[in-house]
Amino acid sequence: MRVFTIEDLKDIYIKFHQRGLPFLLSKLSLNSYKRTQSAFNEKEIQTSNFWIIPQVRKRWNKLITGDENVVYEEYLTQNFFKNKHKIKVLALGTGVCSHEIKLAELNPNLEIHCYDFSDELLNKAKTISDQKNLNNIFYFAENVLTYSFKPNEYDAVFFHASLHHFDNIPQFLDDVVIKSLKPNGYIIINEFVGNSRLQYSTLQLEYINKALKEIPKKFRKIFKTEIYKNKYYGSGVVRMIVADPSECVDSKSIIPAIHQKFDIIDEKSYGNNILQSAFKDIAHHFVDLNPEKETILEKVFALEDELLLKHPSDFVFGIYKLKQNSI
Repeated sequence: MRVFTIEDLKDIYIKFHQRGLPFLLSKLSLNSYKRTQSAFNEKEIQTSNFWIIPQVRKRWNKLITGDENVVYEEYLTQNFFKNKHKIKVLALGTGVCSHEIKLAELNPNLEIHCYDFSDELLNKAKTISDQKNLNNIFYFAENVLTYSFKPNEYDAVFFHASLHHFDNIPQFLDDVVIKSLKPNGYIIINEFVGNSRLQYSTLQLEYINKALKEIPKKFRKIFKTEIYKNKYYGSGVVRMIVADPSECVDSKSIIPAIHQKFDIIDEKSYGNNILQSAFKDIAHHFVDLNPEKETILEKVFALEDELLLKHPSDFVFGIYKLKQNSI
């Protein structure tokens, strides 16, 4: 376990330039809930994360749906929701609800209930869905951990990049997810399921730094700074807890706990073991591509494919059905 690293010092400096002093000061609150809330309660965040790279998104699509031009919401629609009658979905930790809104658009037969503690993001989501004239998606600003959900109410519980923010995953599945599901209910995830608190293995760090060596210096200049990304050291536990006490708090337990309580209907690993950290803060260089950048991305993707042959995937998309002995 890494307690504090050089990466942590770099991240503090970078966050100051990208998000400003008020954001850093918000992390001094002794209230862990407020520190978590400050990580998400902004409508527009100016950062440079790996998911803004179009080729990365195409890679996800290919690995999940089999077609780089088909997003997973479309895949879900065609392979799971299609031809089903009214389906009631509980979506937890939804943020601005972009994926839930997409599902509501594609599937008029869904009734989606979105829960998140960020009222700002939910208000933004409601504005978007109102503009689209959607009447099958609803928003609730609540603390999921303390809110009392109706038992046996939902056909499916949906998580997009939110389940890894909950602690004690086996207990959370029992107390919130399974309790809310109908006897034949499903859980659908698109999640980080790697090591808790981003405590990467030595092998994974080695491959992340191999990837950085494939990226020329001109494309390693960090967003909104004058410094360059030359090496990745991994995150320390102390900064992880201070920045957001909920971040990857028990992520390593997600897949084992789900497999224990649910049967696998569909499960796709799609990596990001290298991409997430190698392109953090430098991803903006790869939004607009040219032949040189395409070659770089191909080399980094090849390294990730090589790593995934001998290392579990950090990200998984899955559909699972509740086991009868879990009710």
